[in-house]
Amino acid sequence: MNPDFARIITLQRKERRISQKKAANDLGISQALLSHYEKGIRECGLNFLVKIADYYNVSCDYLLGRTFDPEGKSINVEDIPDDDGNNKTKMPSPKIIDFNRRIINNSISLLFSLAQKAESITLVKEVSTYLMITVYKLFRIIYNANPHNDQKLFRIPKVAANDSANAIVAMSESNIKAASSGISLDGNDSLRNFDTLYLTTATLQKDYAQYSSSLLSLIKRSEDKIARTREKY
Repeated sequence: MNPDFARIITLQRKERRISQKKAANDLGISQALLSHYEKGIRECGLNFLVKIADYYNVSCDYLLGRTFDPEGKSINVEDIPDDDGNNKTKMPSPKIIDFNRRIINNSISLLFSLAQKAESITLVKEVSTYLMITVYKLFRIIYNANPHNDQKLFRIPKVAANDSANAIVAMSESNIKAASSGISLDGNDSLRNFDTLYLTTATLQKDYAQYSSSLLSLIKRSEDKIARTREKY
């Protein structure tokens, strides 16, 4: 049984705001059978897989969770790494490092675009702060790997920097959550029109064509890592 198929066909139907009854009728099956497919109770045949892919105008590979892009595209075949991140004895290839760098950079660009679209000063400022302080933290950790590196590069003492940075990140995250929920705190503004951030796989591809594939790839790779980690505990 493919759990991605059940999740994705449900997502595609709901994103299009199509009732289960109408989708079932359009696809020529009973609503009960479509419900079983969407719940992962039953597995469909190949003919239906092609039919529902055509119905939602997406690729079969996407419906099966084999690709992160609804159209079945990838950033570049040669850029997709075959390293799942579990190999601790081999340095990742330059290709993998560049791939990760690009999907992170593009996803951050998309985040800023969304914050601007929301027309919230708080969201733009706090997203900037959250990301900037996080990069600062990571750089200090790597910088401190060599005890001979001079701490005078920084104004904040090492013993206070990390915890102080963590506090700012936590506060920034809380301000982002409040603003995104329409709650104004401490003189900050907040999101007033939630429709500006209505997102579907289709709108991501249409409005953010330059970045959407990277973000969808980042989501898939992050959730793969989360799933593998949870299996260990």
